[in-house]
Amino acid sequence: MDDAKLNEIVESVVRQLIAAGAVSGIQPAGAAVPLNQPAPAPISAPPTSNLGLTIDLPDPTSEDLRYKARVKNPCDPAALTELINSTTARIGVGRAGPRYNTASLLLFQGDHAVTQDALYRDIDQKLLDEFGLFTVQTNVTGGKEQFLLRPDLGRQLSDEAKRTLADKCIKKPNVQLVVGDGLSAAAIEANLRQIFPVIKQGVQAAGLTMGTPFHIKYCRVGVMNDIGDAIQPDVVLLLIGERPGLGRAESMSVYMGFKPKSGETDADRDVVCNIFENGGTNPLEAGAFVVQIAQKMRQNQASGVKLKLATQ
Repeated sequence: MDDAKLNEIVESVVRQLIAAGAVSGIQPAGAAVPLNQPAPAPISAPPTSNLGLTIDLPDPTSEDLRYKARVKNPCDPAALTELINSTTARIGVGRAGPRYNTASLLLFQGDHAVTQDALYRDIDQKLLDEFGLFTVQTNVTGGKEQFLLRPDLGRQLSDEAKRTLADKCIKKPNVQLVVGDGLSAAAIEANLRQIFPVIKQGVQAAGLTMGTPFHIKYCRVGVMNDIGDAIQPDVVLLLIGERPGLGRAESMSVYMGFKPKSGETDADRDVVCNIFENGGTNPLEAGAFVVQIAQKMRQNQASGVKLKLATQ
């Protein structure tokens, strides 16, 4: 449809509205304005206060709305409420025809935004400076997109990183603590202040030597092998952000390995996972537990499956 035809339709509709008294003060396009008559004032919408309308919506991620039962006319409302309270799964959300209702969609979008933010954001430099952590990088050179698409590159320290570790790190310590961004910068920011001092004090209290802690950007768990080759510690402790779920970005893991080296796999490592406050493993408790496992690794000269077999 060309512009002329479209304008003709619009003008016809406007004339009908004026004739019906539905609107006033509107001139069809091309209509002449009589001389000595001021142009009509632009039409403005009445104040929203008179309409009683508001476009502001409550935060869908608040606890009372997140777990609100939205099934219309449930057979057993009390049972539905108990079922919803028994799990963090998205149940009892109701529907609008074959689709999610608006409240459920907004909650999903809000939680997905938390996930995206955790994946694409870097750890706050102020936090790293607070703990004196210098930064090295893996072989990822194409930013976050490449990091997510090429996990193999995140398992390899760059040549520059290896040189930096050779210059700055204590060699052959009993325990080497490393902070990696992993898949959630938010997880490190949420837990580092609690867990870092506990691990450091625990290592010192156990009479063990602690290496020079540092931060790895674009980090995957397998980079522990390169750390072992470069620094040769007895035990490597890698604090790393876990893959975020919808609305859950603060969960951190500590991967541990005894004298990791090239070629080792997850079977040679141990892990304490789901570290976060209010629902997960408390970071203070996790820090103490990690130190205990590190001591057990040194005593048995093993980690992963070998450690389990040695302690049976």
